[in-house]
Amino acid sequence: MKTSDRLVAGVETKIFDPQNDPSGAEVLDASVFRRGDQWWMVLAGQASGYGATQLYSASLAPGAPLSAADWKLARNEAGELEPIAPQAVSHAWDGNGGRHCPSYVKGWDPHKQRWVERIYYAGAAEHPWGPYAIGYLEWNGEAWVSQPCQPGQPAPVFAANEEWEHGSVYEPNLIYHDGKWKMWYVAGSNHENYLVHGYAESADGQTAWSRHTVFAPPEMKMFDFCVRERAGSFDAIFSRVWVGKGSAPTETGLWWRRADAPSGNLSDWSEPVQIMTAEDRGWHSGPWKPSFAFDGANPNRAFVFFDGLYRTDAPGPFPFAFTLGCLEVDLP
Repeated sequence: MKTSDRLVAGVETKIFDPQNDPSGAEVLDASVFRRGDQWWMVLAGQASGYGATQLYSASLAPGAPLSAADWKLARNEAGELEPIAPQAVSHAWDGNGGRHCPSYVKGWDPHKQRWVERIYYAGAAEHPWGPYAIGYLEWNGEAWVSQPCQPGQPAPVFAANEEWEHGSVYEPNLIYHDGKWKMWYVAGSNHENYLVHGYAESADGQTAWSRHTVFAPPEMKMFDFCVRERAGSFDAIFSRVWVGKGSAPTETGLWWRRADAPSGNLSDWSEPVQIMTAEDRGWHSGPWKPSFAFDGANPNRAFVFFDGLYRTDAPGPFPFAFTLGCLEVDLP
């Protein structure tokens, strides 16, 4: 794969860090969106640093412009993080493993004959580390609620069905375009050091998904492919990760591409440009799970929210903390 020169460095800001939170809340995997006059993000995390992962929310003040600063997590009266939806309906397939890597999308439901808002996410029935399937929550006008894919039978709406997926699908990123719910996703597992990126689409985002196809091969280690429309074309920011032994290669980090249409073929997208490396910044290294939106005053300025990781002095087998950061960068 040919690569282009790296973009001029942007400005990085740390947003959430469990060691700076009074309850030790660890939240990451942001999916950023605007509803009315307010910016929101839905996140995955642990309210006290342990237990099954839940979905939470944060927001800026109504009317405030998009920013890396001043995000407020939604908490209850006791100051604890409050999940955006209970798991009673979906517990059979996401209860023990939790809810991970959310993706907000608004699209047309041909059955209800109206526009709907959904948050797709990966869930696991037994363990936080998978295997995963993909389901969604839907906004009912007052709250986010779990949605069964069949009446009376709560279940994920998307599961692995190809040999190359190794029985697990997660990290969904969706948009609604040209009458289709289009999804880019990861298959495989970090434990196997096998990550392949897939693509599928559906008319209703629930059933009759197209054949699952390979979007990016496993050697690319593509972990997310987040797509946004801008001025009639489409931008994508994605991460390339390193889960093997030794130092991360230079291609690890965040990358940008563009296309005239949100294609499920990687070759239809422009040559990639790296916008962040895996350089250790102290509070993060090896960024992943980008979600981005554009500044209303400057259509080329992107706010790219991403996950980070740093080492701590905590005892135990996992002496690390997850952080959420933001990169402000001008895209071509």
